[in-house]
Amino acid sequence: MSKFRIGFGTDIHRLAAGRPLIIGGVEIESDLGADGHSDADVLLHAITDALLGSVAMGDIGSHFPNSDPRWSGADSMVFLRHASALLTERGYAVVNVDAVVDLELPKLKPKISEIRNSIASALGIEPDMVSVKAKTGESVGSVGNREALTAQAVVLVEKFQ
Repeated sequence: MSKFRIGFGTDIHRLAAGRPLIIGGVEIESDLGADGHSDADVLLHAITDALLGSVAMGDIGSHFPNSDPRWSGADSMVFLRHASALLTERGYAVVNVDAVVDLELPKLKPKISEIRNSIASALGIEPDMVSVKAKTGESVGSVGNREALTAQAVVLVEKFQ
């Protein structure tokens, strides 16, 4: 059994008027928000999938199916904390998180520190163990045309037991 394991996660959500835009547990002021069954926090969904993948525990949909009304409008921090608890149960701890959010507007740079702190707090790690980068779609494709936002995340976990 390996001492270190890597997990990868990705997510995409449509953008829609009248929805909040929540990224990394932080509400971002925007004319468009992410549309989804839960709060549609694309970043937390990608990190949750990465955590689950690192210990071969499936994906977010297998733990929180969008066909289950219990998760309608759910706070995605619940998903992230669940995945983190599964890691701990299996004797693993998060070494670091590296993530990218693709969103044309609004610019996320002013909120990156708050997002990193939010994720670190939920995972019980230091903010310097969480990297979040923001990219635009350069006016190309679904991200560039403000139809969607995406996130990708990689996590490194270490066996502690």
